[in-house]
Amino acid sequence: MSETTVDALSDDISSSLFERERVLLSIDNQLISLGIRLTLLLPAFCLFILLGAWAYEGTDPNWWESSIEPSLGQSFSSTLLLLGTVVGIGWLLALGIHRYRIALSYSVFVQKVEASEKRHQNIEALHGYDGMAHRIHKQLRMHSLSFTTVLLSCLGLGVVLLIGLHSSLGENIFLASWGMLLLALGFHMNTRQNRFNMVHKSGLLDAFEAPVHPSTLNGVFDDMIRTHLDPLLRSQYDELMRSVQGYVKRGIKHDYAREKVLMTLYRHYNGLDSKTVRLELEEVIKEEGADLLLNDESFSLELWLQLIEHAQQQCPAFFRLIDRIEQDMEFGRPPALKDLVFEVDLENVVTKRANLFVFMHNLSNKSRTVVFRVQSPDFRPHQIAMRYQLAPGKEMWWSSDALPIAVEGNEDVLGKMTGLLRDGTMAWQTLLPERFGEATVSVRLEEVSGDLLIGRQINVNVRNEFQRRLRRIVTLSTQVLGTLVITLASILELLEIFNV
Repeated sequence: MSETTVDALSDDISSSLFERERVLLSIDNQLISLGIRLTLLLPAFCLFILLGAWAYEGTDPNWWESSIEPSLGQSFSSTLLLLGTVVGIGWLLALGIHRYRIALSYSVFVQKVEASEKRHQNIEALHGYDGMAHRIHKQLRMHSLSFTTVLLSCLGLGVVLLIGLHSSLGENIFLASWGMLLLALGFHMNTRQNRFNMVHKSGLLDAFEAPVHPSTLNGVFDDMIRTHLDPLLRSQYDELMRSVQGYVKRGIKHDYAREKVLMTLYRHYNGLDSKTVRLELEEVIKEEGADLLLNDESFSLELWLQLIEHAQQQCPAFFRLIDRIEQDMEFGRPPALKDLVFEVDLENVVTKRANLFVFMHNLSNKSRTVVFRVQSPDFRPHQIAMRYQLAPGKEMWWSSDALPIAVEGNEDVLGKMTGLLRDGTMAWQTLLPERFGEATVSVRLEEVSGDLLIGRQINVNVRNEFQRRLRRIVTLSTQVLGTLVITLASILELLEIFNV
């Protein structure tokens, strides 16, 4: 078989997998794991009904005994047991569909990685790939474990339907089956985070967590966006940027053009109209480059906005700092120091870690050295001291006059801001909280001699993310309780076997 035939066959298989995943993802999002959330609703209903079957064994309600049992011929307990088993089977089917969709997503993911390697793009060598692959494999394992546990539980309930709850064997199998349902619910709750799919271009972002990030951002927006891209998207992003780089207008530096493009897209995310966006883009890249950027199939404009939103959710302090500098430039406010722009920001609410961003730009004509110091008893490291050599400002990017958001040329907020970020210094430090509650971070900018230039104290609230904490509590509780119930049923059956 020729290489062309093999490639065509591979494309057909990939297209078939993708189409099946797209259909199943739509069902999954509307009914199973999101929307109605059958994977949570059905187990809760099933566990509740089975508890009723256990409670009413041998004691039917009067209304049931007088009105329904004569015609139905079934006790209230056995009817609830049958209904609970049917609901459990429904949960099993929902988990099976969900598990199959996850398996399809994984298959498409593997094919994407292999296709990238054929194009000589080693995705597996990129930062964050191993962690993302581990989370995806964990999802598959937990889904398989949950499905298998529910299957065993349904088989046990089927046996109970045959032998009844009146015998000790039936009672013990019922207890073990009920405990397995609880255990399966705990396994499934572990899969509620790090969701992924391959239908949407941004489908891997929740399963990706950047293991490292640059401490000093050279291309501020470029480094920020790239840090939060999963390996597959990052390779496509780099390929697109290399293509757009070939359309940069003569006389404009590539790093300035890239930052201007990303800054314009961020302004579009904040409401800048499409016509102005194109005009701003065509100030640094040719018309063909703007068409390539805005109409690219791999990186649609909608995807750009999703990536910006994702980065903003991960690092809100960075975008707050950018917005504050933009507002100062728009209204012509002077910087905090006469010859130095200094801005710092940190999240108001910290969960896993705090992202501290600092921006400095030397407005004078002479190089200067400053020391940036961070002190906090509530975060690790407790003290940070960094020395920065600030080059003299190549241009007076800061204007004391109010500036428009976007006009022709660089005499607007977009143009000035792009140059300011390019020639300035943006530092990104990660602080790890040591306790929950109110916390403080002291920030100082000093001369090398130790003289204070400017200082600020930032108050933050360190706490667990509510949804994550609730999920962890439910997961641990159901797994522990389910294990205890299964152990109890096993002990009771062993005692019964050995007549103890």
